[in-house]
Amino acid sequence: MMDRNDIGSWLEGPRARTSAPGEHRGQRLGMPPSGPGSIAHFGRRIVAVVIDWVLCMLIANGLWGVGWQETGGRSFIPLAIFAVENLLLVGTLGTTVGHRIVGIQVHNVAGGRAHLLQVVVRTVLLCLAIPALIWDRDGRGLHDRVANTVIVNTR
Repeated sequence: MMDRNDIGSWLEGPRARTSAPGEHRGQRLGMPPSGPGSIAHFGRRIVAVVIDWVLCMLIANGLWGVGWQETGGRSFIPLAIFAVENLLLVGTLGTTVGHRIVGIQVHNVAGGRAHLLQVVVRTVLLCLAIPALIWDRDGRGLHDRVANTVIVNTR
């Protein structure tokens, strides 16, 4: 049976599924094992995305009457709102509304907030969805690896 590690393993080669005894997610990036500054777990990240997506759907419904089961070109309006939200909020504050609620933030791997180009690359790949579903043993999605960013806990 396949699991998520099988899908993400191509990113780092044969060692992607194994780790040395005592190794934690983010150790190779200089991140602490837990607490503020540690890599955010998948559960927090998915809750943040769901919160952001629901907010984007509500905005699209309120401003343009886009329904939950919209078809055609209008069905991309929530995705466009999601992209704008990520570009503006992650680019300026380092978090989206969902990120802020669950206590996570997008950082540059080198430390500090992500740069504008990193945010643009990350947002484009995030909106494509597939790169966000492929991740490495540190728990970073392909969109974060390409942009050289990481999502960390703030609390």
